Amino acid sequence: MKWQGRRESRNIEDRRGRSKTRAAGGIGGVGLVAVLVVGYFLGIDVTPLLQSRGGGQMVASSEMTAEDKSAGQFVSVTLADTEEVWAQVFKDQLGRHYTPATLVLFKGVTQSPCGGASGASGPFYCPGDNKAYLDTDFFVTLERQLGAKGDFAAAYVVAHEIAHHVQGELGILSRANEVRAQVSLAESNAISVRMELQADCFAGIWARGAQEKFGSIDRGDLEEAINAARQIGDDTLQRNAGKRPNPHSFMHGTSEQRSRWFVTGYQSGELRSCDTFSTNNL
Repeated sequence: MKWQGRRESRNIEDRRGRSKTRAAGGIGGVGLVAVLVVGYFLGIDVTPLLQSRGGGQMVASSEMTAEDKSAGQFVSVTLADTEEVWAQVFKDQLGRHYTPATLVLFKGVTQSPCGGASGASGPFYCPGDNKAYLDTDFFVTLERQLGAKGDFAAAYVVAHEIAHHVQGELGILSRANEVRAQVSLAESNAISVRMELQADCFAGIWARGAQEKFGSIDRGDLEEAINAARQIGDDTLQRNAGKRPNPHSFMHGTSEQRSRWFVTGYQSGELRSCDTFSTNNL
C-alpha cells in the first residue's frame, strides 16, 4: 500500500503520550499478555482485570516510540483516504454530504462514552461521540497473534471501523441498536452479525474507491485484507482460543462470510450491494 508522503487527516485525536495512573499490584508481565490475548479471542473486555486490587499508584509508561509515530501517520493517511472516498460515494450515490468521523488513537487504556477502551477490547466505533477508537498496538496483535500481515490488513481494520460511522450517517446503526435492545440475546447477536458484515462490505467499497482515486493498492494488498477478514471471523477466533465454534454466540460473522462480503463491496463499489439486512444468504 502506497501511503508515505500523502495527505493526513485532521480528524485524529491522539491520546498517546499522555501519562496514565494505574493502581499498583495488578497483573503484569506474562500474565498481562495472557489476559489481553484471551480477552480478545473470547470477545471480552478484560479492562477490569487489569485494574489493581492493591494499594498505591504508579504511572504507566506512555513513551512514544518510532513505531508508534509511524503507525499514527499510517492511520492518519488511511483515515484521510476514507474521508475522500466516502465523500465521493455519498455525493455520487446518495446526493448527500458525508460528515467524517474522528479517530482516537490511544495506548493501553482510555475512556469513551461507550465505556472503557483497552487493547483487550480491540478497535471499536462509539456512536455516543461518533468516534472510532484504536490502540495501534493492535496492528502487532493482528500480525503476530492473528496471522494477518501487511499494511493493507491494518488499513482494512481502520476502514471497517469507519464503515460503522458510515452506518451511523445512514441511520442504520441507531435503528439496528434500537431493535437489538428489544430482542433476545440470540436475536441481538444475529443483528450484530448483519451489521458487521455490512461494515466489511463497506470496507470493500472503500478499497475499490482508494484504488480508483489514489492508485494506492499494490499487488497482493487485496489478499492481505481478505486474509485479515478471514482471520478475525468468529469461527476462526473461537477455534484459535481452543473452543468449538458456537454460531449462536457469533457477533461478527464467519471467516467465509467476512471475506466474501468484503469482496462483494470491492467488486461492486455500490452501497446497495451491501444490504445484509434483507438477504437470506449471509
